[in-house]
Amino acid sequence: MIELNNNALVFSFHEVHWEAKMSLHFQRTLRIPDDGQKYPLPSGLGSFPIHHVDDFAAKVPPSWLEHGGVMLPMYQSEAMWINLKVHNIFDRNTAYPFALKIAVGKINAVTGETWTEGLSKYPQNYIVSPIQPWVDGYCVGEGVIRQFVAKPLGCGYSAEEQITMEANYGGMQIEIFPMKRAAFERRFPIARNDQPEGQFNFTFFRKSSDGFDMALAPGGRMRQFIYKDPFSIDDWDLKTSSKCFVHIANSLEWHTITGEKPLAAPFTVKEYREFGFPWFDFYNDNLQALTGSRALENLKSAAEKNRAGGWDQNTQNESIEPRNIIALRNGLKQNQVRETP
Repeated sequence: MIELNNNALVFSFHEVHWEAKMSLHFQRTLRIPDDGQKYPLPSGLGSFPIHHVDDFAAKVPPSWLEHGGVMLPMYQSEAMWINLKVHNIFDRNTAYPFALKIAVGKINAVTGETWTEGLSKYPQNYIVSPIQPWVDGYCVGEGVIRQFVAKPLGCGYSAEEQITMEANYGGMQIEIFPMKRAAFERRFPIARNDQPEGQFNFTFFRKSSDGFDMALAPGGRMRQFIYKDPFSIDDWDLKTSSKCFVHIANSLEWHTITGEKPLAAPFTVKEYREFGFPWFDFYNDNLQALTGSRALENLKSAAEKNRAGGWDQNTQNESIEPRNIIALRNGLKQNQVRETP
């Protein structure tokens, strides 16, 4: 079951296990410069508002009604990241595990391949929660992603258009599979005193505070590992999943659709620096990372497409020196304090 609750998509699989529940929060954030550098993770700057597509059936395109799901507004060239929020099951020292497929315009954001049914481990076409707390963009290399940046569908920027040469879908497609109950209870037995070796205890905190259809283009490079699945493919309940289509509307059209005022314009690099927002580095020494997709690595970024078209990018692509970087590391025991480097 999928519910919309406080601007979050909540996925529940109570028929599998009463603790099988997670939520996805779509966060506004700084569009990092596309200058060849690899930046840390920027802060969240508040959640995007989300509405049911069906609530505005008279004002959205017919294709949106066909796909169903939800919609959110983004400014042209605005960036987003997805917060994968879970809660610890305290007597097992973990959260319930899920496998998530994320596609943009039906192009898998991990492999760069067109959408296919089910899960594949070779190549891995999904991410694993809770070991992956956030997703900020396309997986283009080991420890490197290219940020999700909104662009009008049909202008040639998106991964969908660059790979398929068509602009049919836009938006984002999400499918979530829970771990089988038997596999969960076998791998994560009820804890006795200390945390059993090999389990995952996640308590991370990352600060969150013009056409009609929009798509997500690759933006600047960011340091983020997309981790290999440490479980067996047979641990996932491939017969049980939930799918949701997330449509993206241009923020300037949001008022026409919903009657709500558009959000404030996103922060510029200069404003982000002046307000002193932090950056984040997250890594896990105990997990292996995917090497990234060659197909996604070969895509032209939004800035590269702009330069090829002769449009000036200087005002929106100014380099920045990240300061106030907060390091988050997994792999510590329950009561262990991370030592100062």
